[in-house]
Amino acid sequence: MKKICAVWITGIMLLMSNIRTFAQEMVTSEIEPQKITIAFSKTTNLIFPYAIKSIDKGSRDVLVQKAIGVENVLQVKAGKMNFGETNLTIVTADGSLYSYILNYSEKPTGLNIKVQKAEIAPKPVAAFSADATNDVVQLNAEKVSLKRKTMDKVNDANNGALIDLKGLYVQENELYFQFDLRNFSALNYDVKSLRFFIRDKKKSKRTASQEIDVNPVYVLGNAKVIRSNSEQVLVVVVPKFTIPDKKIFTVQLQEQNGGRNLQLDITNKEIFRSLKIR
Repeated sequence: MKKICAVWITGIMLLMSNIRTFAQEMVTSEIEPQKITIAFSKTTNLIFPYAIKSIDKGSRDVLVQKAIGVENVLQVKAGKMNFGETNLTIVTADGSLYSYILNYSEKPTGLNIKVQKAEIAPKPVAAFSADATNDVVQLNAEKVSLKRKTMDKVNDANNGALIDLKGLYVQENELYFQFDLRNFSALNYDVKSLRFFIRDKKKSKRTASQEIDVNPVYVLGNAKVIRSNSEQVLVVVVPKFTIPDKKIFTVQLQEQNGGRNLQLDITNKEIFRSLKIR
């Protein structure tokens, strides 16, 4: 009986020792905040590699907002001259946390600060409660939204409004369409509908044209309005597909109470040019 008690005591002591060691390891990791200065009469743009999910500022004397039409640019300025030192915390869609110490200066650190990937913690530190599959699709869409143009001559324009297929990507069972939406006019382009469907290349007079809608599983960006004299990126994710013979994939963007309707016709040639998301 004494031997059994001794074994139990030894086991408990080892367990407590392991817990203390684990706890010590858990508290040694720290994200060092970056120091930046901001001004009252100038706006500082923080440009992140992924979409901004959460913002927390330590003082009401600091004004922050996401740039209109984009998800990865945070605009920061002083709401009061010579405010006391405070902090700013941002969490992005990949689970990274960014911490900043803010101070006032008439000559700020920089007006356009691009956050490099090297500044990101090696592993995500924030966990989101959303469905894991949706998180992956959203994260992939964020990556696609920041990529450079890879497709040529797949666009349509009408009285100052333009839609351009910048890129096409594939990952697992989804296709990611990267669109550039522009409005060079002084009138907002209010979107009535954005439709994706497969249709016959040529419509016969004797038979009805068959159209098969392709419903997006995720849309990243502003699909409701293209503001005057602006440009924005829209990423649309749809289930992976190829186009049957004598068919074509069509994207239609229609204006509310207007006539600036836009249309892209995409063939299998473009579909098979899809790139892997890296």
